[in-house]
Amino acid sequence: MSGDTVLVWGAGAIGGTIGAYLGRAGEPVLLVDKVAEHVAAINAGGLVIEGPVEGFTQPIPAATPESLEGKFRRVILAVKAQDTEAAARALRPFLAEDGFVLSAQNGLNELTIAEVLGAERTLGCFVNFSADWLAPGRILFGSRGAVVVGEIDGRITDRARATHRLLQHFEPDAVLTDNIWGYLWGKLAYGAMLFATALDNASMTENFEAARYFPVWHRLGQEVMAVARARGVTPVGFNGFDPMAFMPGAPEAAARACIAQLAEFNRHSAKTHSGIWRDLAVRKRRTEVDAQIGVIARLGAEAGVETPTIRRLVVLIHDIEEGRREQAWETLDEMLAA
Repeated sequence: MSGDTVLVWGAGAIGGTIGAYLGRAGEPVLLVDKVAEHVAAINAGGLVIEGPVEGFTQPIPAATPESLEGKFRRVILAVKAQDTEAAARALRPFLAEDGFVLSAQNGLNELTIAEVLGAERTLGCFVNFSADWLAPGRILFGSRGAVVVGEIDGRITDRARATHRLLQHFEPDAVLTDNIWGYLWGKLAYGAMLFATALDNASMTENFEAARYFPVWHRLGQEVMAVARARGVTPVGFNGFDPMAFMPGAPEAAARACIAQLAEFNRHSAKTHSGIWRDLAVRKRRTEVDAQIGVIARLGAEAGVETPTIRRLVVLIHDIEEGRREQAWETLDEMLAA
């Protein structure tokens, strides 16, 4: 299987959900995942999508990287951020000469993909729907959210238009943009807050509604936006989140209104906790904190922007990963001290 088949590398929460919808729409799709049990379950009984948005089972072929053959022009990369470099190198032999990789991930992974495969083979993507990998062959689709595609150099190309149409099979309101970095940096501010909500066991909505912790969300957003501005990025809002509310000089009332919107948006999702919380509390594995959040501190340092709250967050997540702290309000309290 190759040619015009859409290769989805990473069939977890994001990749599996998108792949199932593309397959149901009649697009030729092949899922690739390193978890052999997941691949076997999909091949045996199809990929099961559960949740309040929609429930269905989609027959769809799946393979492990070791069993993959062929060349593919359209590749959707949906692995964890920390696995991006290794995945990009692993899929390179299967990428057609005129092929490209779409980064359906959280973070600034387009930078890594471009470094490994070349900027001309990298297409940017922003996703904000909620989904969770439940078990081999089963994914929870918790709520819809923004989906955006764009070239990393800001051009509107034929392949960007075609990929936008492709993604509309999954999200009819998908957006084609000439400012994909604006969306990605906007998501980083929100993402930093989601990492902080994983420091305790309360839901995302409960965290955002707790007035005591507003300074945490406010300061995280401010630091991310300061780095974005230093890099010449114009952030873009999505799903009620307004990154401009955290720009230097923005009124505090705007930030408070934005946090209230986050509480309301997450209140209506079947996914009550972030994927980061699930990594720590359920799957007991390392998170994407270095690849998603630590990179902000590194880019900030390069631009001369201090990010002490971001750095503190990274330390606390590692403390939980390595068993030095528990997920509790007391751990989130450590962010107030920062």
